[in-house]
Amino acid sequence: MKPAYFKPWINNWDWGIRIALLLILLSALMQLGLFALTGNYIAAYLGAQPEDVSFCLISTYSGIIAFLPLQFRLLRYFEMRGYLVLNIILAILLNCLCIGCQDLTLLFVIRFLQGILVGSINVSVLIMIFSRVPAQRSQLIGSAIFYPAILGNIVLVALIAAVVLDYSDWKGTYYCLIGIQLLTLVIALLMLRRHAGHRRFPLYQIDWAGSVLFACSLLSLAYTFIYGSKYYWFADARICYSGGIAAIGILLFLYRQSILKRPLIHLAVFKSVHFVAGLCLLGIYYGGKDSINLVYNYAFGILKWSPVQVITLGLCNIAGMVCFSVLSTRLMIRKKQAIQYFLVTGFGVLGLFNVWMWFVVTPDLSFTDLIIPMFMQGAASGLLFVPIIIYILTSAPGFSGTSGIVLAACTRFVATINSMAGLYNLQLYYNQYFREGFLGNITKESQNTVARLNTYQSLYVSKGYTPEQGSGIALGAVWQNLGLQSQLLTNRAVFMTFAMLLLVTALLILFVPAAAKTWKYSIHN
Repeated sequence: MKPAYFKPWINNWDWGIRIALLLILLSALMQLGLFALTGNYIAAYLGAQPEDVSFCLISTYSGIIAFLPLQFRLLRYFEMRGYLVLNIILAILLNCLCIGCQDLTLLFVIRFLQGILVGSINVSVLIMIFSRVPAQRSQLIGSAIFYPAILGNIVLVALIAAVVLDYSDWKGTYYCLIGIQLLTLVIALLMLRRHAGHRRFPLYQIDWAGSVLFACSLLSLAYTFIYGSKYYWFADARICYSGGIAAIGILLFLYRQSILKRPLIHLAVFKSVHFVAGLCLLGIYYGGKDSINLVYNYAFGILKWSPVQVITLGLCNIAGMVCFSVLSTRLMIRKKQAIQYFLVTGFGVLGLFNVWMWFVVTPDLSFTDLIIPMFMQGAASGLLFVPIIIYILTSAPGFSGTSGIVLAACTRFVATINSMAGLYNLQLYYNQYFREGFLGNITKESQNTVARLNTYQSLYVSKGYTPEQGSGIALGAVWQNLGLQSQLLTNRAVFMTFAMLLLVTALLILFVPAAAKTWKYSIHN
């Protein structure tokens, strides 16, 4: 018998419960999205570097993942209402500390603790979603609601942040978040029963030491990836130490999980070829979808769009994701299509999005030119995310418990830090390559260069500058154009790199199963 989490007055009001759970979920996820959007303001306030802001964000992910396996155990002992209310109150207190924090190291600790609370609230909501749907469909429907909310929360938070930042500083966004959390606190108190009637499992043989070891490994790995480029990787002692701690910590954690009776992660899941393939596909998806960040940076930095225009573009992306998430979920419930078709179509569309962006990236682009490709990118996410998650969860052995969910979250973590380091270095390489190509043609003997400098100089002299001033400004304008063209060509090269990776993945998904069946048939005959 399923626990009765909800009070009688709302128990039969499905839409009321759905809206309430979505609000609670978004109030937790907003702590991720809000920091991502206000990171530059906080960096200026604390005097932090961009790498510090990235590490703050990843610290939250580390807190989520490191203690995610424990959340499921804790919720089998504590009552849902008390546990959720306590986590919301603690999240509000940590946000208050964020507002007044003036020390960067303390902020890292706060963000890590916030990650633990975000994970706690997310797991609570996920379990309540599971309790409202039939058991055979719980993973599918829960994933269809839960994971798109994770992907789309930043755009929704941006709507709030854009309005607040027009009238206040970055602290105003946190006051709004605290207000939303207070609302969800009232909702939880009014909606949930004090006692759900579930069977309580004692808290014994919980691997607290393993969680701490896991957390240290994740933080060290994140530090290595994020600060590696800044400190020239293993040429610096700090990166050597962090990389060594990460490697040793991961090995010790895996050894510990292999000898425990009740491990946080059952390593036997890796014996399933389909499970490992699912994790690989999830990693490729996460890496491939991050090219959308280039679009947002392109719109802000090169096209000089307003925040409202960029947010509207993001809403087009969310619309595509929601529409096709619903479509893929309904088709999977009816079992009309195999997961392979979703994967091939999704990776194919995601690859075509990158090809499209490779064609259209120019110094001057209208809003309407990006609506269709952004909707396509969202549609690809809708076709891929839920099917891949379901493929991973159903491929994991039944005895593994929540190991599939935890390892999927770990894949997201690794893909994110790899994207931060990989995209940065990829852009650095291409930008340097194209800049050097341009510099080889910008010489005193080049008629195009001389003509462009003379044109700029004449323009600035006509505006009232002296010939010497006009010459200096003209030279600066040429360098600015060189940087702009290098960045545009870099974006095009990155888009094409991603397109090739994703389209090759789609082809492999299409032909490898057929080739495997043919090979098995030839063996048996």
